[in-house]
Formats: sequence, structure tokens, C-alpha cells
Amino acid sequence: MQLHTHEWGTGDRLAVLVHGIMSDHRTWRRVGPALADRGYRVIAVDLRGHGASPRGPYSDALFADDLVETLPAGAELALGHSLGALALSLAVERLRPKRAVYSDPAWTRGNTQLPMDPALFAEFKRATPQMVRSFNPCWEEADVQLELATIDAWDEASAYALSGSHREERIPERAVVPSLVQVAGEGFLFTEADKERVVARGFEVRTVEGAGHVIHRDDFDGFMKSLEGWI
Repeated sequence: MQLHTHEWGTGDRLAVLVHGIMSDHRTWRRVGPALADRGYRVIAVDLRGHGASPRGPYSDALFADDLVETLPAGAELALGHSLGALALSLAVERLRPKRAVYSDPAWTRGNTQLPMDPALFAEFKRATPQMVRSFNPCWEEADVQLELATIDAWDEASAYALSGSHREERIPERAVVPSLVQVAGEGFLFTEADKERVVARGFEVRTVEGAGHVIHRDDFDGFMKSLEGWI
């Protein structure tokens, strides 16, 4: 599937961005221009079922295949968040970026007592501004409004399709290319043991303390600082 894309910048280096579930390229409204200012041409996709991209069927493998179908191989930087990070990790051997960044990737069963079920995200289809603000108290109002817009453009069937695999651990066996994992200090996906497993498999891990799952919206400055040496 050819995905809808959005671009920032005209630099000589290429960066590709892959958003998480319920979102689309608009989640990178600050990240895209910041990378463009650093000399990148930035391509952000809308995953299938999100934004302006076509709809289903849905699976982890299809999300990854779409990235390979849509994005150029050999980018200087590939960065994915949550579901987008999972899809990127499944596509990275084919895309072969020079560096990969996985921002709070959906690789684990979560650090709560019960594994996170992606089907729960379908409940957000009825989200109100107050609901988005309560879940994301650090967000700027522009991000609250964009979240409502991206949820409206999202096909919640993608969440139900992923539900069957929510108990699986998806930490890659190895880092295919030099890779950074950003962990949200206040997130719900990584335990200390998870971090140790990731490091043992060849990834660098940096925790952005105080940030929730969507690090680039919770703490943009902390997100960018965490990327030092990788961008």
C-alpha cells in the first residue's frame, strides 16, 4: 500500500518519521520542522487506517510492508513512535536506515499488572477535549486539538485487528542498524528488566524522565535533547 506522506525541508540528509496508533503525520508538527532546520528532508507517513492513507486490512506485518513500499531505503535517520516504532523495527532490515530511533516502542507487555490490549484504544474514538487534556496534562492546546482531529480521521478497526497479539513481547532479537530506544519515564510500556533486555540486544536506551508515552508532545525539549548524537 502506498501511504500518504507529508514533507518538511529540502536538506541533503533524509529522515523518515512514523507515528503511533490513533495519530498521523501531524503528531510531528514540531519534530519535522526541527529536523528540517538541522539539514534534513523529512518524510512523515500516515500509517494505513490513519490520516489520509487507505484503510485495512490491518496487521503488524502489513504496517511494516507499507513502510517498505512507501519510503526510500537508506535514509540517514528513521524514527518511529509506539506502533510506528514497532512497524519500523519489522521493516528496518529492508529499509536499512543509517540510524534508527524507537520512541517508547510498542514492544513489551507493559509495566502494569495486565498487558495493554490495543483494543482499548478504540474507546478513544469518542474522546472529548477534556478527556484528551486529562490523559495528557503536559500537552499544548494545539496538540489537544490535533489529537482530536487525528482520532476523527483514524479507523478504530486497526486497534481491534492488533488485539490478538497484545500479549506478545516484540523486542527485536538484535539491533539491525545503530539504534536508540527512548523510554518515557512516566510511560506504561517498559520495566527496568525490559530496558536491560533491550540493552543486552544491542540498543542504546535513554529515558526521558517525567515524560509520558508521547514523549515528543509531553516534553519536546527533553525529546530533542535525548536525540543528541543521533540526529
